[in-house]
Amino acid sequence: MPDQSVSLNKFISSTGICSRREADKWIEAGRVMINDQVARKGNRVEAGDSVTLDGKRIGNKPEPVYILFNKPPGITCTTDQSDPSNIIDYIKFPQRIFPIGRLDKNSTGLILLTNNGDIVNKILRKEEQHEKEYVVTTDRTITRGFLRTMSAPIPMLGTKTDPCKVVRVKDRVFKITLTQGLNRQIRRMCEYCGYQAISLKRIRIMHLRLDDLPSGKWRFLTESELGILLNKINYHPNEK
Repeated sequence: MPDQSVSLNKFISSTGICSRREADKWIEAGRVMINDQVARKGNRVEAGDSVTLDGKRIGNKPEPVYILFNKPPGITCTTDQSDPSNIIDYIKFPQRIFPIGRLDKNSTGLILLTNNGDIVNKILRKEEQHEKEYVVTTDRTITRGFLRTMSAPIPMLGTKTDPCKVVRVKDRVFKITLTQGLNRQIRRMCEYCGYQAISLKRIRIMHLRLDDLPSGKWRFLTESELGILLNKINYHPNEK
């Protein structure tokens, strides 16, 4: 008989309550039990096993939800509901969801949310080189020198940015396509060049685009969009 068990962190994340990384932290903290025994990283779950978190049984996997949201300024990409600006209370979705990655509080535009913890790391993984495109307004006129410096590696946070595509749109507006996700990366890149990013809007993640979705509104991914996304990240829901 083939092994029908599943790794514990995958089992927990598949219920939609967290990512695999968060699940590992809970396991290491001794908060997870399998059949009344304290769980350890590397444990596997079989059919009929009872898995609990802080003494409460973890339920069955819900139907996966994939949301595309046009984040307005002032909303924080956190699930911490003690933060009055948190994205979860703003969207008010009836199930537990969480953002995939983040945008700065003052930045706007496309962010994905889901209840499927299995896909988070697959989308965010640096080596996959998934593109993210932004429109940025600066405090002064964009020059060729600015474009040249922005597109080349820039020292930042103990590393360097990867080469990227930067295109001037208007006197003070440019588009930039990144495959990295360093903290406040675009704003820091602008500062390195002697500029200030006045506004920053993400308009695309991979093949997913904002198009005419109004600020503050969300929609489900279409069947076509979701199929392409899952194929790009090589996600197979039934894999063990």
